[in-house]
Amino acid sequence: GPWASTAAQNSGSGVAEHERAGGGRRKGVMSQKAAAEMLARGLSSLAKYAAVVGVGGSALAASLYNVDGGERAVLFDRFRGVLPEASEEGTHFLVPWVQTAHIMDVRVRPRLIPSATGTKDLQMVEIVLRVLTRPDLNMLQTIFRNLGLDYDERVLPSITNEVLKAVVAQYNAEELLTKRDEVSAKIKQDLTKRARDFNLIIEDVAITHLQFGIEFSKAIEQKQVAEQEAERAKYVVLKSDQERKAAIVKAEGESESARLISEATRQAGVGLIELRRIEAAKEIAAALGKSRNVSYLPSGNNMLFGINPGQN
Repeated sequence: GPWASTAAQNSGSGVAEHERAGGGRRKGVMSQKAAAEMLARGLSSLAKYAAVVGVGGSALAASLYNVDGGERAVLFDRFRGVLPEASEEGTHFLVPWVQTAHIMDVRVRPRLIPSATGTKDLQMVEIVLRVLTRPDLNMLQTIFRNLGLDYDERVLPSITNEVLKAVVAQYNAEELLTKRDEVSAKIKQDLTKRARDFNLIIEDVAITHLQFGIEFSKAIEQKQVAEQEAERAKYVVLKSDQERKAAIVKAEGESESARLISEATRQAGVGLIELRRIEAAKEIAAALGKSRNVSYLPSGNNMLFGINPGQN
């Protein structure tokens, strides 16, 4: 009866509540799946955009190149070869994977080049030459095409040795020392003309080291010793001559003095001699008066300076 109906009602309401709870759980699961799908689509889109940005950034970075101060860039194109225009300082664009920028240093660079050569009088000499050189800015493409980036290493040592040997052979060993500036100027003139064939500009040339063979060095040393001895002998001769002249002048002066004294004595008698004696006595007295170790004593035996002059 009533208990059965109540149990049926309770059973129906429990089933309804269970169905409502199950429906809520299903809706929560569906909403989580939808959120996960949206997040996945967003991440996928973001990855695509990041890939596009990364590719674009890489392409942009690959299409830019910088040229620092004192440098120039020569572009090599895979289809056209070396381009006719060189890029100056700054940031420039190129076509990635088609064009390549090669940086060239155009500053003046020093280089020491040693060389062993012979002089006109067949003396061996070792010379070290300092050369300041730079490439011709208008011919960088030709230099890169013919010589590459290490153009100075390929050309400068050979042409410098060639010019140096040709110029040094025109001078004697001693002239290399006495005409050093002339030799440097001649080397610079010929080397500048020779380097023009390779589109290089020579700014300066200087001889920094010059060394002769052992035999020639000994010969120079012996010559210097001989010259010093000759100068010393010349000085001794001049000194002797001056001493001889001085002795002659002194003798002539003494002779003239004796003549004048004799003439004065003949004219004035013994008065001149007395005058000279008085002058000498004055000089002696003045010299003794300045000395502290000199005591004056009266003449005679009386040590009390003549107190009793009557007792003698």
